[in-house]
Amino acid sequence: MQPHVQRWDLFCSVIDNYGDAGVCWRLARQLAGEHRLTVRIFIDALPALSRIEHRVDPTRDEQIVDGVSVCRWAGPQAALPPIDAGDVVIEAFGCGMPRAYLETMAARKPQPVWVNLEYLSAESWIEGCHGLPSRHPTLPLTRHFFFPGFTAASGGLLRERDLFARRDAFHADAPAQAALWKALRVPRPKADVHLVSLFCYANAPLLHLLHAWSESADPTLCLVPEGVAESALEAWTGGAVLSAGQQHSRGRLTVARIPFLDQDGYDRLLWSCGLNFVRGEDSFVRAQWAARPLVWQPYLQAENAHRLKLDAFLGRYAASLARDATAALRAFSSAWSDEGDLRVPWARLSTALPLLSRHSQAWSASLASMPDLATNLVKFCASGV
Repeated sequence: MQPHVQRWDLFCSVIDNYGDAGVCWRLARQLAGEHRLTVRIFIDALPALSRIEHRVDPTRDEQIVDGVSVCRWAGPQAALPPIDAGDVVIEAFGCGMPRAYLETMAARKPQPVWVNLEYLSAESWIEGCHGLPSRHPTLPLTRHFFFPGFTAASGGLLRERDLFARRDAFHADAPAQAALWKALRVPRPKADVHLVSLFCYANAPLLHLLHAWSESADPTLCLVPEGVAESALEAWTGGAVLSAGQQHSRGRLTVARIPFLDQDGYDRLLWSCGLNFVRGEDSFVRAQWAARPLVWQPYLQAENAHRLKLDAFLGRYAASLARDATAALRAFSSAWSDEGDLRVPWARLSTALPLLSRHSQAWSASLASMPDLATNLVKFCASGV
């Protein structure tokens, strides 16, 4: 890394409640911890960040957490106090930048490396756009587009150096597993219970799935964080509102409301379940590192753009998967994203779960053979772009 690339500023405007903040926080932590960079994150939703990083105080304008300077930001149209621009400036997801800060960047010698961190996609077109420059329309600045992705021609995926070691150590650590169940406020289930974690958007056809689980042959325990699927769960319980630590059972299904976990706790939850329902980007990537079967609900977009993202991912994910398992995963994922009836798709998916479990392990290992996003980003910014 070039000596002058030392101070990094990361701007995050939160649109999806936790995904944007989650991606940016993981990146900031990794840049500071593994790459020994001085990192500031400017974020316009400190309460959202504090839910996934419990050490963040949402009432403070500036604080240092895990080696990262966390700064309150009122959003792209709001002014910041006069500050020096970093050596590298990351604009997360095209969030927009304060005009005065851009002018400071333009006047700085040497100018900062300016990167727009894009949303993750498995679509092939991102490979041709990854790293491309774009001139600012009025200022002498160049921004480069950096696309996370699933191939070596993309920016890669966020993954800490010790992630797999921590995951595997957890699987061998009975006290750590017991501590997780205590934190979840749920009695540890018997070995024959099918464990599912559920993190979805409000438009997911959850009631269909809950009914299918309640009528299935095998017992299922579904773990749902506070604040997720509230309307659907209230309808399913007949009006009962579940708080953390409370459960509701019907037929072969028990739904347990768990506390909203920080990022490290959420990783442990994903590692513990036999099937993980995830959404957006951050939980989507972490579920793949968990090496367990997953169902992804992409963020709803106009003109069915979310379906293109889902289809592109499934095309890569299932490329080496048996035909019947591929068909089951595609059918269920399609119904889950488009509010379809899930009873028949679930029956097919549940049959395919043993094969999907083995496949998820091979998929995770294959992705880990490529450099991670933070390392790729540091190399990109040090390359003299």
